[in-house]
Amino acid sequence: MKTSIPAIFLRTAILWCLATAAVAQQSQMFGPFELHYSVVNTTFLEPKVAAAYGITRGEKRAILNLAVREHLVDGGDEARSMLIKGRTWDLIQNQFLEFQEIREGPAIYYIAQFKFINEEWRFFEVDFRPEGADQTYTFKFKHQLYIN
Repeated sequence: MKTSIPAIFLRTAILWCLATAAVAQQSQMFGPFELHYSVVNTTFLEPKVAAAYGITRGEKRAILNLAVREHLVDGGDEARSMLIKGRTWDLIQNQFLEFQEIREGPAIYYIAQFKFINEEWRFFEVDFRPEGADQTYTFKFKHQLYIN
């Protein structure tokens, strides 16, 4: 499978952001499914990469990055696609998230853009149903954002 240059750069940018801010990447188990999540300021993305995926860069813009992996009985794990909807809010505004699926080889990511105010706490609620799951899971978390 041939990989596009923008996809390689986006994956590299996301991995770099996650590696340099390891505390920002977290995960939670839902039965056999592990949901990985991170919040990344869009200024970490190269302009060409952001443009290739329709991501608007800005000091008060961020993306929510989600991926789900199923833990298999043989000890391995596999990426799963998922049906997903979500929202984010603060004390003033509520915003529904529009997720974009990105496939890069065996990896599957879901990203959604949103705006924020410096030093504010954003609350997130995501309903997701992984491929092969017999139920929909709800995941909630909060994250404080800063202008870099």
